[in-house]
Amino acid sequence: MKTKILFTILFFVAGTYFCYGQTDLKIDPKTLAVPEENGIWVQPAQNTKAQPIWGFADGIQIGIAPLDGPRGLIRIYTPYLGHDNFVVTNFIAFEPIDKAKNIRGLSELEWSELDDVRGKRFWSSNTPEAPSFPDKYYPAHGVISNENGVETLTVYLFCETFDNGADVYVRIKFTAGKPYEFEITGYTTEDSDELSRFILTATMGNKARLRTLHLANGKNKKAGQLWPTYKESNFTEHNHTSLSEMIKDKNGGAWFIASPDEEDPAKAVYAEDTHTHWKYTGKKATQYWYCPKPSNELEGVVNGRYTYWASKSPIPGGISYENFELTEPFRSGQSYVFGITPLSWEEVISGITTGLTSDGL
Repeated sequence: MKTKILFTILFFVAGTYFCYGQTDLKIDPKTLAVPEENGIWVQPAQNTKAQPIWGFADGIQIGIAPLDGPRGLIRIYTPYLGHDNFVVTNFIAFEPIDKAKNIRGLSELEWSELDDVRGKRFWSSNTPEAPSFPDKYYPAHGVISNENGVETLTVYLFCETFDNGADVYVRIKFTAGKPYEFEITGYTTEDSDELSRFILTATMGNKARLRTLHLANGKNKKAGQLWPTYKESNFTEHNHTSLSEMIKDKNGGAWFIASPDEEDPAKAVYAEDTHTHWKYTGKKATQYWYCPKPSNELEGVVNGRYTYWASKSPIPGGISYENFELTEPFRSGQSYVFGITPLSWEEVISGITTGLTSDGL
């Protein structure tokens, strides 16, 4: 409830801040050097001002500011869905909760103490040692390794200290053969206050209009059924899905899967005042979180919106899920996987139940 109240307040404070406009007025991100292709990977160009983009040349990619979009968010790019450069399909925010005060940090909405701009600064490193903020225009290259005969690309992303005292960072790892997903592992630095949770939340389910959660035994949760009368311009209350309700694979890993309910989201009809950046283009996709080693307290959590963020524009087709996350008590080094796949939700679930997920979704 505290989170909802804070989000509601910041909705009015943020105004039109949430957009795909430039995050750094000193430079146009499109003037930065484009990523280098290195086999199956893309990595930031070196020894020059470069776009901070990592991932698959023909698959999922991530980026951080100063690329277009709000600060304090990982951008997720999915060019394989037919999207142009810099089109974001979803974002991931860092939202750590400290143990002493039980306050939830908000990487997108807190003010930076480095330059007094909304949104905590993120920066990149090739190693887990990056205590200070480097030149934002010279991102880390990322490290290509071979793990048990499989190639991986790894980069670390750091964030300035949160108002609640949390000092966190993540390791992002892409694995060959799994072009539509990446692993994200959370840590705290030695200077961090103790955490109760470190929530990594996908914050923009409305763009793809995710409306159905797919659960075990063929069950589902539909946004319109959870909040059938909600038509306000804020967030709904959170809805929680327990570990026992989630689809499991043969190794006990838990899957939290969401999909649109439209046959072709690109054909939606929008209200006249809907900003262009909300209009979905390209192929339909299924989004998911996966936890290979869940605790018994793992939950899947969503909230909903009837209008797009920072606007009164109604979402075509009605209310949809916005924040989409897994949460459990904090364990340093706990890993999750986030994916956006062109496979249908039926194909995703079939891959899980038949044990074919090692081939990637």
